Amino acid sequence: MSGGHGAVDGSNKKIALLISVLALFLALGETLAKSAQTDALGANVESANQWAYFQARTIRATVLKTASEEIALEPGAPPEAVKKQVEEWAKTMARWESDPASGDGRKELAAKAKAAEAKRDLSLARYHHYELGSAAFQIGIVLASAQVITGIAALAFAGGALGVAGIAMLAIGLFAPHAIHLV
Repeated sequence: MSGGHGAVDGSNKKIALLISVLALFLALGETLAKSAQTDALGANVESANQWAYFQARTIRATVLKTASEEIALEPGAPPEAVKKQVEEWAKTMARWESDPASGDGRKELAAKAKAAEAKRDLSLARYHHYELGSAAFQIGIVLASAQVITGIAALAFAGGALGVAGIAMLAIGLFAPHAIHLV
């Protein structure tokens, strides 16, 4: 009679170990997902900020261009003063278009915004894979737990298979997030 209990206890210990490993990977997956989600949100804010600055530069340049055209049409304005002012505004507009030294030209701002968008997209791709991996681990834990209650070995195998699938999703999210398009 104690041999029967030993077999059940040994089986339950294996299932408990499987559940523990699945829970470990679940925690890892959730941590990676939260980190990727936070990175995506930060990159999205950065992108929005850069595009807002880009738009502000565009509006300022448009205002200067309009003022430049208007002052040239002013009757009675001294031509040298007009020419000097128009040249100063042209230099300012050129600097606002591209200013590699400060990184605040429209060209540089657009590049920064696009880089932030790319970072956001990468983080979101990772996030979706991590979330699917976490879901696989959660379902695997449920199935392995159900095996303890029902004694149906197939549930433990299904739980283990989902654990392997979850690990695969974490690996894809970490190393090749654009390999499989989920959204």
